Amino acid sequence: MALPLAVGAATWPCCSLLLTRPFSQATRCWGRPGGEELGRLLLDDLASVPRPAGGPELLFGLSPCLLALRAARRRVARLLLQAGRSGLQGQRAELLRAAEARAIPVLRPRRRELDVLCRHQVHQGVCMEVSPLRPRPWAEAEAEVARPGDDPQQLWLVLEGLQDPRNLGAVLRSAHFLGVDKVITSRRNSCPLTPVVSKASAGAMEVMNVFSTDDLAGFLQARAQQGWLVAGTVGCLGPEIALSSKIPIACCLDFLWDRPTLLVLGNEGSGLSREVQASCQLLLTILPGRQLPPGLESLNVSVAAGILLHSICSQRKGFPVEGRREQLLHDPQDPSASSEAARVAQHPGLSSGSVKKRQDGG
Repeated sequence: MALPLAVGAATWPCCSLLLTRPFSQATRCWGRPGGEELGRLLLDDLASVPRPAGGPELLFGLSPCLLALRAARRRVARLLLQAGRSGLQGQRAELLRAAEARAIPVLRPRRRELDVLCRHQVHQGVCMEVSPLRPRPWAEAEAEVARPGDDPQQLWLVLEGLQDPRNLGAVLRSAHFLGVDKVITSRRNSCPLTPVVSKASAGAMEVMNVFSTDDLAGFLQARAQQGWLVAGTVGCLGPEIALSSKIPIACCLDFLWDRPTLLVLGNEGSGLSREVQASCQLLLTILPGRQLPPGLESLNVSVAAGILLHSICSQRKGFPVEGRREQLLHDPQDPSASSEAARVAQHPGLSSGSVKKRQDGG
């Protein structure tokens, strides 16, 4: 049962813990994000003890809260809007109207109270007490999935053992933006769908269907038998990787997307497990632009995900980028387009000639 927000103290039930201390004391204890914040993040988001079933959690940030209300997949106990903001406008006004339409209680705590409740995360003056959001078990959703022949350009993103909530959130944001059809995670050793993940995804987590499976290698092998291409990922190509790998390795820019594909990304530190990598038919890599010193041979997983997904999704028929380029470069009737084309042409790394050359396949 939710407890009321105290006037002189912060009271919040989370992960079976009750945080109750004066605001000034809590502020001195937690401080601003830093080394202690990272340690607490590990406890909050990667705890070995599962969160209580149906227990409340605190969603924070304007986009996550607004998208959660629109999606209506969570139970919402109450909305907390920062007091002192005169005349709520824009998305905050929409948030308030949506809460009132659903008869959700609205509280107006002060900024420092929200700071303590969110442990000094960037809440933008908006929080909601909500039920947790969890990945759907793949076994329950498999019957709903289209067959490979239904759409040759299906792209699913498979994540093995991503543990940093901000990495997971950033990956989900890129996947949603670029048009990934489904996201599947490994149930073991993966970060849960926490409020930190939702904030890092700018709320994309609230509107995406994320699935999970206990047997990721078996899942990949089953899809391969159905005609899917299983494309894993590997870091910067070194001689030891090229010689030891029995699986073909290709640069992501050379990849031709001509059939339904599963793109598999691994753990931040260790990459793909041997079992999962052995289930892949192809390994994609991102080539660096210079010689790299030891320790810098790889990219952050969320950055790599964005590059890989864009290199694949830009091949999709009807992808808006090509049409927009044509408009910018060849539409003299649109002043804004002409000025934009001029800026593109003036860019030293992206001249109009180079764009035309790339469009022609050169």
